[in-house]
Amino acid sequence: MSRKSFLIIIISLVIILAVAELGLQQYKKTKIKIGPPLIAAADSIWIPPDTSAIPHSAEGDLIRYGRKLISNTADFFGPGGSVAHLSNGMNCQNCHLEAGTKAWGNNYSAVFSTYPKIRDRRGGLENTFQRVNDCFQRSLNASSGLDSSSHEMQAILAYMKWVGKDVVKGKKPWGSGLQQPKLLNRPADPALGKMVYEQKCTKCHGTNGEGVLKPGTDSYVYPPLWGNHSYNTAAGLFRLSRFAGYAKNNMPLGTNYKSTQLTDEEAWDVAAYVNSQPRPQKSFAQDWPNIALKPFDHPFGPYVDSFSERQHKFGPFIPIQKAKENPGRKKAS
Repeated sequence: MSRKSFLIIIISLVIILAVAELGLQQYKKTKIKIGPPLIAAADSIWIPPDTSAIPHSAEGDLIRYGRKLISNTADFFGPGGSVAHLSNGMNCQNCHLEAGTKAWGNNYSAVFSTYPKIRDRRGGLENTFQRVNDCFQRSLNASSGLDSSSHEMQAILAYMKWVGKDVVKGKKPWGSGLQQPKLLNRPADPALGKMVYEQKCTKCHGTNGEGVLKPGTDSYVYPPLWGNHSYNTAAGLFRLSRFAGYAKNNMPLGTNYKSTQLTDEEAWDVAAYVNSQPRPQKSFAQDWPNIALKPFDHPFGPYVDSFSERQHKFGPFIPIQKAKENPGRKKAS
């Protein structure tokens, strides 16, 4: 090999190594800039599809009917319902705000992207029919669920599917469901919650939590938060973390996650107050077949730990969570 050829090879290798090093540095910068994968940024919160885009077709008619059923459930299934007399007079959108389309308002964005799925409460696979009927029998305190083949069930599911039509299967968008406030270092206090309720909740929900009926109907404009026509003790909102998350980002009416009116403490305390009031008692013996999978704030025993039902209901919850993370530590504190 000539001296000239040798020098050309050396120079070429130096250039290749330099380019490779430059590319590596750029790759590292890009990784840092992008950040962890699959974590949505706060400005990428889920936005529902525009209802004006619902097609003018038989399918679109079914979707629109489903939206009516969600918005005005009691007109169809309440005490004077036109389809059946099943529920307590509340509407699905009393819990799933703006017909299930509000960010952090218990929306339906992830229903069809995540179902069917294994649910610990059921102890097995749960489908969308069962999910809807869970809401009917728990939050609406209905005497029974809907037939899976009924026109109304098909309409509700068609609407839910349409709401989440742009969500990738297997994904849960930022802003779906509810957002839990930061845990307190103390129990949630019903007495403090009563003061929050009196200051910020009575205008819509009444002094005695009775809600406000639509004039001349059995349908609630503002739902009762306790009493015979409210959600029962098997409902998701009877867990403090669920109610506190709902209240923090949505109440009083007009609040959203960008402009909250309650502090974390107020949200937990008002949840404790509301869920200390009388309401329909209902239990499902088949719930939580594996009691080790019960959430930290499930208010009914038995439990695998030795924390009391009162602490599981009101907290403090941090010791319970730590015990769940470390199964060897199960003593109450």
